[in-house]
Amino acid sequence: MLGWLRVVTFAAVAALSTGAAVLSTGAVAQEQYQEGVHYDLIEPAIHTGVSDRVVVTEFFSYGCGHCYNFEPLLESFESRLPEGVVVQRTPVIWNNNPGMKLLAKTYYAVEVLDVFEPVHGAVFNTIHRQRKRLSSPEAVRAVFVENGVDAKDFDRAFGSFGIDSMVRQAAARTEGARVQGTPSLMVNGKYRIDTRQAGSQANMLKIAAFLADKELARLERAANAAD
Repeated sequence: MLGWLRVVTFAAVAALSTGAAVLSTGAVAQEQYQEGVHYDLIEPAIHTGVSDRVVVTEFFSYGCGHCYNFEPLLESFESRLPEGVVVQRTPVIWNNNPGMKLLAKTYYAVEVLDVFEPVHGAVFNTIHRQRKRLSSPEAVRAVFVENGVDAKDFDRAFGSFGIDSMVRQAAARTEGARVQGTPSLMVNGKYRIDTRQAGSQANMLKIAAFLADKELARLERAANAAD
């Protein structure tokens, strides 16, 4: 019973996130996405650090214009997720690129300081609407301070060992998932979705919903077997 209810929920999530009409139960149940066509299997799977929930990971970069355009869709998707599914973000780093590492540190400073609501969007807007380069810690600090963060708190977080460790883990996660473009999605460390295969950013979210439902059903079966 719960399985098909979740399919309907996720179809509604994807539809609402993309502005499409909500599908009927029958249409949802028949919708299929194929491995190797619409998404790829990640082998070996990547440990998400979360065992009791399904994790949908976005691979992104603040410097990516497509990620900037995708953000409203992802936020809408995230706001309608059913219980048991969470969204995480991983800033990509390729070839140890210093600029990408700086922007990755920027994201993790947002997380550590717990200022997602004012600062995450402000960083995107600074780069893509105001056309300003964030190429130094000082430029990044200015965005945080403009949005209510104390400069000393920013400096302490930005220069911390903890954030450096998060950046290294993000680089390893990007490599392990074999992410080649942004934005890309990963579902529960097992499946990778990109716009080339999905056909559009909206379809990426629909496929993510489909795969997350499969993972929710698997968790439910495992929980029932343990009872």
